[in-house]
Amino acid sequence: MPHLDAAYTLARWMTRNPEDAHDIVQEAYIRAFRFFENYRGGSAKAWLLTIVRNTGYTWLRQNRAHDVDSVFDDEAFEVPERTPGPEARLVQSANQELIHKAMERIPLEFREIIILRDLEGFSYKEIVDVTGLPMGTVMSRLSRARSRLQKEVMERAGKEIEREL
Repeated sequence: MPHLDAAYTLARWMTRNPEDAHDIVQEAYIRAFRFFENYRGGSAKAWLLTIVRNTGYTWLRQNRAHDVDSVFDDEAFEVPERTPGPEARLVQSANQELIHKAMERIPLEFREIIILRDLEGFSYKEIVDVTGLPMGTVMSRLSRARSRLQKEVMERAGKEIEREL
């Protein structure tokens, strides 16, 4: 099954639940096979992830409407690179958990843009194709998403430090 990992990653981050993500991916692949004659060329991965995204939003509206409707704010975001020594791996593992928890707290429309751009490596054009959003919206939403993620990470890191003191 081509692009199964990318489809599952997107669905998993959309739902925050592995079982729900499996259901969405399964339904999306069924839809993709059913409507394969509508595929007009281009990036097959982008076409498939568009189906996964649409299936995910449909599922969320039916099962968890509150996850689709959320409020957000703006800030900047950068993740520093780390060299993988023993101490660095330990810190990196803790950072990954911190980022994972922060990702779960940001609104869905931001999570999906970060997943498509930063985890799946999609170009802005491919994200436009997948989401159907205008290019400017994709760019500003990515900036807001990174900003919101940074805020969540900083808040969680601050709480961890307070607990240790």
